[in-house]
Amino acid sequence: MTPQEGRRAGQRPVWVNPLFGVTDPASGITSVPPRSRLPEGPTAPASVSRLIRDELMLDGNPRLNLATFVSTWMEPEAHALMGDMADRNLIDRDEYPATAELEQRCIPMIGHLWNAPDPDSSIGTSTVGSSEACMLGGMALKRRWMRRNAGRYAAGARPNLVMGVNTQVCWQKFCNYWEVEPRTVPMEGDRFHLGAEEAAGQCDENTIGVVTVLGSTMDGSYEPIAGICAALDALEERTGWSVPVHVDAASGGMIAPFLEPDLVWDFRLPRVASINVSGHKYGMVYPGLGWILWRDRDALPGDLVEHVDYLGGDVATFTLNFSRSGSQVVAQYYNFLRLGYEGFREVQGALRRVATHLAERIEGLGCFRLLTRGDQLPVFAFTTGDDVTRFNVYDVSRRLREWGWLVPAYPFPPNRDDLHVLRVVCRNGFSLDLADRLADDLHSLLPWLHRQPAPMFGPDAATSFHH
Repeated sequence: MTPQEGRRAGQRPVWVNPLFGVTDPASGITSVPPRSRLPEGPTAPASVSRLIRDELMLDGNPRLNLATFVSTWMEPEAHALMGDMADRNLIDRDEYPATAELEQRCIPMIGHLWNAPDPDSSIGTSTVGSSEACMLGGMALKRRWMRRNAGRYAAGARPNLVMGVNTQVCWQKFCNYWEVEPRTVPMEGDRFHLGAEEAAGQCDENTIGVVTVLGSTMDGSYEPIAGICAALDALEERTGWSVPVHVDAASGGMIAPFLEPDLVWDFRLPRVASINVSGHKYGMVYPGLGWILWRDRDALPGDLVEHVDYLGGDVATFTLNFSRSGSQVVAQYYNFLRLGYEGFREVQGALRRVATHLAERIEGLGCFRLLTRGDQLPVFAFTTGDDVTRFNVYDVSRRLREWGWLVPAYPFPPNRDDLHVLRVVCRNGFSLDLADRLADDLHSLLPWLHRQPAPMFGPDAATSFHH
């Protein structure tokens, strides 16, 4: 049928795109769909997909998002594997035993990385990101303290948890939800994280544990975990207070084992009771996936583990979530098999080289001061030089956003809230070429910034990406 014949018959030409060209009931799009209630009837799948994809074009490019720690690139084979496994409910271990088996294989693999006392019998679980893992670690610390101090707890003693002000917000949430007093050590001078003596100085007989961070989200630096454990050893000798340590290794737990295997931060320290990591950060899996391991069965009270039998077999579970896709766990296992130890070492080493190279280039521009250099986590923070008065870090962040780069600007917490910084997170998929492009774009922006009479933006106008 010719177009003319079609028009005479009352039909529209079939090659006209009904979504962008004309309104056609056959396409399912006759008006703009409502945004706050269900539409009256169904719409064609292709039309809905196109509408949503068009709206999502307003998002930033994940590969240029240097604010986030989570993975924004995976190999096509891993990407396809996640799609194929999306319908597997991880909790249904009796129905999906192969998926459950892959989760159990990952746990001793991580146990070997973290030097667990008996890595092949490591005790742990996957979680929905590190936030859930931190909650589980905190719950175990509190329950152990309650057992040791049943009389004091019954008499009204309030447990407390010691941490640096740089810890992720999930630890404040844990203290709020589980009625634990947060004892937060502020920053001081050039100390941007928890120090050993400061940690020990906050502890008492009601301290359930100390949270240490292997890779601060503020600046990418490692806390002195071995030094903190030594200070707590000395405290126990003086007072008899035995304070366990949880290591929040959300990022560093997949960096340090490969790039600094001799750095003692993990289960080689007897005081370390539990460690968590984000598989969706430097484990290189799309969000959300976390892992937590405990030193041994004494570190995880058995009465926290629930047994469920209505799924067809006995399932032991210690998680806050229940039903979730097994796709992230399968992708983690893929990465472990695909890369192996040497592959991870090469990838993480390349990221660190990109981070240190970019930090040096930014320092070479002459108007920025580095706080860290990307030589621990492949993450670094920097601020404007003391002689820069016409622009600030928020102006830089806004200008870079116009070029497509998402680089967060934020103030440090007390007692260093006078310090405002930019932070760059280098992840798999952020190449040396892209790093040079960022440095070149930043250099191109400087003449515009120097022509400003004064800074134009402040923290209230900036978007915070820290948490």
